[in-house]
Amino acid sequence: MSGPLRTDDIPPVPEPSDEVSRPVLQLEASRTSTVGHLQVRRALPRRGRRTLGAWCFVDHMGPARTDGGVDTGIGPHPHIGLQTVTWLVAGELRHLDSLGSDQVIRPGQLNLMTAGAGVAHAEEGTGRPVELHGVQLWVAQPDATRHGAPAFEHHAELPRVELEQGVATILVGHLLGASSPARRDTDHIGVDLDLRAGRSVVPLDRRAEHGLVVVEGVVTIEGTPVEPGHLAYLGEGRDELALDAPGPARALLLGGLPFESPVLMWWNFVGRARDEVEEAADAWNRSDARFGTVASSLARIPAPPPPWR
Repeated sequence: MSGPLRTDDIPPVPEPSDEVSRPVLQLEASRTSTVGHLQVRRALPRRGRRTLGAWCFVDHMGPARTDGGVDTGIGPHPHIGLQTVTWLVAGELRHLDSLGSDQVIRPGQLNLMTAGAGVAHAEEGTGRPVELHGVQLWVAQPDATRHGAPAFEHHAELPRVELEQGVATILVGHLLGASSPARRDTDHIGVDLDLRAGRSVVPLDRRAEHGLVVVEGVVTIEGTPVEPGHLAYLGEGRDELALDAPGPARALLLGGLPFESPVLMWWNFVGRARDEVEEAADAWNRSDARFGTVASSLARIPAPPPPWR
């Protein structure tokens, strides 16, 4: 379930930042938002933190019982300048897009859609009642690729590596000698950590900034417990991360080199300037061929007027 962003999440235009690049531990509360008919915990973006590496959006959805019908999904809507990354812990969803993709995703699988200059997609239930639980993320595309062609990829299997007390699945990037096959336009990483009780130590790239979102259970970092509904921001300059779990827990480790430039984020768009975002919204509302069409049973979602108009 992707987006949309609202002005109460963050102002569309970046604010000045005086953050220092160093190891920190900042526990930041997620916002509660609604996507379609589903309540989500929005860990990123938030006021004071627009990106984490190239990651610019993190919604933790569910767990929620759904009937798999119309109320489960979100209708056709557009994107520019980003990649959507969908990871499920439980349940299933059907992805449809203007490239003709029609793909059901289940736990342990990855959907990655690259918007580039423009794409549209919808997410629907599969018609089967499920307990839906997962994470929807966006990655900001760099200038080198954000005006390029859209694309979609599905990975039915991803590399897994053993930790001291758990298993790490590499969604994007590299960890402990294993590499995800998923496309990566910047130097960033996303890892699912399925933990047992005890301590696990995960190596990190000290050049990158990192954060942790707990999906299930409790994970303790440096004596601080982290639960669902928070982003544990870890800063830069760490060689490793020690995670203590009192019982079974699930968390998502995100990181990456600081993004190349400030981004303008509004609704379902990631750009750099107001005019390109306005142009995209207008093109979508007049059904311009730029975004194509999506063969979805759900209603097409119009773009609202930008708040600066």
